Amino acid sequence: MLTSATNSPIDDVEFLARSDHRVTALAALARRPQSRADLRAMTGVSQSTIGRTLRAFEDRCWITREGRHYEATQLGAFVAAGMQELLDRLETEQTLRDVWQLLPDEADGFTIEMVSDAVVTVAAADDPYRPVNRFTSLLRETDRFRVVGFDVALLEPCRDELCQRIVAGMHAEIIASPSVANYIRSTDPEQFASALENGNLTVRLRDDLPPYGVGIFDDRVAISGTDPTSGTVQTLIDTDDPAAREWAESTYESYRREIPTLSLETPVA
Repeated sequence: MLTSATNSPIDDVEFLARSDHRVTALAALARRPQSRADLRAMTGVSQSTIGRTLRAFEDRCWITREGRHYEATQLGAFVAAGMQELLDRLETEQTLRDVWQLLPDEADGFTIEMVSDAVVTVAAADDPYRPVNRFTSLLRETDRFRVVGFDVALLEPCRDELCQRIVAGMHAEIIASPSVANYIRSTDPEQFASALENGNLTVRLRDDLPPYGVGIFDDRVAISGTDPTSGTVQTLIDTDDPAAREWAESTYESYRREIPTLSLETPVA
């Protein structure tokens, strides 16, 4: 039996991480008893490899054997759960690695855990409108939409879709800078006026907006990140996480307070 004197925690992490099949096998054994044949079919490795893996698991007291079946001990299940959590965290980190600097930070009350299960949509060289397209798909599935901080780069490409949804009955409230409101109004005054006139659209003007966008839909919230140099939308991250929604609601209300609305007749500065 291996002991802590001869096997450090890092050694065990390295042992599991060195071959994908080991993590898969231990997780399977933590769910229910498995035979060697079950594990071979699941992992695609040879009989000798599974044999060596099971002996190593037994040496560490991670599994027990009864007849032809193996099952994780409480220690093995504990390790399997911890390893899966680590892998999930690393997968999230890899997804956000190139765009995390565009997101809110802890000073804003935001944590990465809020988007650990989020849909992360990142612009690509061959598909720069991926975040915009994802945003548009969320618009199509909601009856109410509130947003603060989204800029021209995200709103303008889906302006027609947004206005059509508002005219059709979707309620929208937008907190934007005067320059954003002015741009959207000037590109299609009649469509903008129609959206305001039917009472489903409220526009509030504010200069001191966050450097990121926060959108609140019926079932999801979304955060947009824009490259400050190019002005292009680099990512849209959307989630149904309750903590993320609470943060988004609080952030939105903090910018909404004591801001006058834009009337149909009010010129945008």
